[in-house]
Amino acid sequence: MATRRGPVRPEALRALFPALAEATEVYLDSAATTQKPVPVIEAFDLYHRSRTANAGRGTYPWATGWTRELDRVRERTAGFLGAAPDEIVFTPGATAGLNAVALSWGLATLDDGDEILYSPRDHASTVHPWRQLQATLARFGRRLRLVPYRVTAYGEADTADIAAKVTGRTRLIAVTHLHHVFGALTTLEELRGRLDPRILLCFDCSQSGGHLPVDVGELGADFAVLAAHKMFGAPGTGVLYCRRRVHDQLTAFLPGGNSGVAVTDSGLLPAAMPERMEGGTPNIPGILALGAALDVLDDLGRAAIAEHNRRLTRQLIEGLRPLPGLELLPGPAHAPCEAGYGIVSFTLAGIAATDLGFVLAELGFLVRTGTHCVPPRDAADEDSVRVSTHVYTSAEDIDRFVGCVAALAAELAPTREVR
Repeated sequence: MATRRGPVRPEALRALFPALAEATEVYLDSAATTQKPVPVIEAFDLYHRSRTANAGRGTYPWATGWTRELDRVRERTAGFLGAAPDEIVFTPGATAGLNAVALSWGLATLDDGDEILYSPRDHASTVHPWRQLQATLARFGRRLRLVPYRVTAYGEADTADIAAKVTGRTRLIAVTHLHHVFGALTTLEELRGRLDPRILLCFDCSQSGGHLPVDVGELGADFAVLAAHKMFGAPGTGVLYCRRRVHDQLTAFLPGGNSGVAVTDSGLLPAAMPERMEGGTPNIPGILALGAALDVLDDLGRAAIAEHNRRLTRQLIEGLRPLPGLELLPGPAHAPCEAGYGIVSFTLAGIAATDLGFVLAELGFLVRTGTHCVPPRDAADEDSVRVSTHVYTSAEDIDRFVGCVAALAAELAPTREVR
């Protein structure tokens, strides 16, 4: 595809996304999954239409050709994240990647009384794996303490609370890079140099991967996960970054066909990374589609995508803020600077979020409603409406959406006054 560097122009890009080319609805749910551009669809389709074969197995050209292509995508992904190819593991998704960390690293290294810090207001994929690990370790007589930390009014991880809760038994801090409900960015920059270097950092970059530049070295990440379907790629494909310094702490994951283990008299001996973490037949078409998605993202320019989403976020916040009965959840709407990453969540008094979502869908606006996969906890995480944008979202789309919500808010105002 031709290079499109410069400001993002949604109208000119619509043809790149076939599902949107003739749609009358306004798609505002890119945080759940992004639309797929033509090169991604073609890459996925090509594998099934031309020379279908298994990679990493046969010595004939069809098989070796796909092996080379997967190696190319691995190198491409490493460059995308500022990593080395042997630090890139292909997984079935971000959830699988975080569970791989829990099982391959946690089971092998954590001792009785060790601690993991996490936010209970993050996505369930960044919470449940640690709870499952805790239950599994308990069966072997090892107690794992899960220490929750707070989220600020800006929607960011409270670094002061994290610093206060770190102890000599802290082994890992789990962090969401870009929050899937609050749309706030957390880098732990305030804690640089203050944490014991033995404490590992695990970042969930599912939302940030296709929206802004992500450099795992700058983050200081030891582990990081991405979900391809949230960055123009296909569902069922993900990336797990494992920093080289943790490689010797990882046991073989999913040993079986094509897994990185060798059989010895004493058992299975883990091979080098990343094969150690990749068992079975890889998701070849999904990985090829990921490579195409990375090409599209780099062609558009991640900085340009980030600026486009920032402008739309500010436009959305400014339009929604004055509406009667509307409350904006923690996030950029409450931040002192003009931040914005394409995600805004809100509630509207007088109508349940799910009902509001149905009404908006009838009017042509496709949004997400509910608790957005935040584990059930308390009233702090009530149902809300989440609006999320991407390159195919225009300023006119946001204007129309705000106008629609404004009309609904005005219609509901008498009901609220009666109550």
